[in-house]
Amino acid sequence: MNQQSEIYNLKSEASALQAQLVLWRRDFHRHPEWGFQEFRTSSIVARHLSSLGMEVQTGVGKTGVIGLLEGSQPGPVVMLRFDMDALPIQEANQTDYVSQTPGVMHACGHDAHTAIGMGIAQLMAQHRDELKGTLKFVFQPGEEGCGGALAMIKDRVLEDPKPEIALGLHVWNDQRVGLVAAGSGGVMAAADIFTIKVQGKGGHGAQPHLCIDAVLIASQIVVALQSVVARNVNPRQTAVVTVGTIHSGTAFNIIADTAELTGTIRTFDALVREDIVRRITDIVENTARALGGGATIEVKAISPATINDDRAAQFVREIAIEVLGAERVTADQFTMTAEDMSEFLNRVPGCFFFIGSANAEKGLNAAHHNPHFDIDEEVLPLGVAVLATAVWRYLGGKTTTN
Repeated sequence: MNQQSEIYNLKSEASALQAQLVLWRRDFHRHPEWGFQEFRTSSIVARHLSSLGMEVQTGVGKTGVIGLLEGSQPGPVVMLRFDMDALPIQEANQTDYVSQTPGVMHACGHDAHTAIGMGIAQLMAQHRDELKGTLKFVFQPGEEGCGGALAMIKDRVLEDPKPEIALGLHVWNDQRVGLVAAGSGGVMAAADIFTIKVQGKGGHGAQPHLCIDAVLIASQIVVALQSVVARNVNPRQTAVVTVGTIHSGTAFNIIADTAELTGTIRTFDALVREDIVRRITDIVENTARALGGGATIEVKAISPATINDDRAAQFVREIAIEVLGAERVTADQFTMTAEDMSEFLNRVPGCFFFIGSANAEKGLNAAHHNPHFDIDEEVLPLGVAVLATAVWRYLGGKTTTN
């Protein structure tokens, strides 16, 4: 049997898992769990990996799961990472698998990632005798700004055994279903969160001359922050500064004495980040002072930029072309969104790629982190096929059929 036939067989085996993949994904979607609270999800994952004869470790980074699949012969260690957590969003979809947890939903596709990971585990377990090396499954908690990757790293997820390459995927509703984007170098931005606290002087809404209006100060800060990227960042560079929340005031006729703003900074270049943080700090402190009040700012790093290894990205593209066809594979992968897969890729060379999950004709094209987010589930076996083939090829898989 030639190599191309072997790939077709793996793709066919992945397609045969479609019904099971949908069941898993919809079950996780009905029962979403926040970061570090993925107790139900992780227990299902751990039971599945154990049933496949893997060595399983639970409680890694609090709720993370590791599964080791040993091949028939020694060889390299390949790590596959899948995130499991949901978001604090009230789902607005009308489906029979809508979230049953008020205020929580899988609005970014992590339910699909977990299902794909379980599918790859099942498929690769059937081919373990053909593998030369070890496959390390990493099901990660707390990706959505909770530091789940670092928590697992602190619990030695990258040791015993240490992976030679790390691979992962993200379903992507900015792309039509089945299109793979695997770029080289920086593909996702570094993310910071900032918190601004404004101090004014409260009083009656009809006596503004006796007060220092925290709402006015906060409003001026928001407007002034729009100049940072437009006027302080080299146009050849890229950055985003967004204010996401403002909380202030208690009644229509009371001038608020305090206000709190939160937002995010997205960058790729460390020097650009430093300049932005310095400029934001100047604006916050000086704007408040000019209006008679005061303000402080705290900036906290969430995750570094996601940097794909050039060779690993090329490898993934080649595999995806073989599995899906050249017309469905691109190296154009660039977004200012962030991912803490970056923490793993800072320590182990690898590739984190996107696989399109949108289908406008079915109305399945809402943006990520949107209460209407949903995916075309045709992406599930395709994700399994691409990653499973990459693993099988990397670990020297050979069919037992001549």
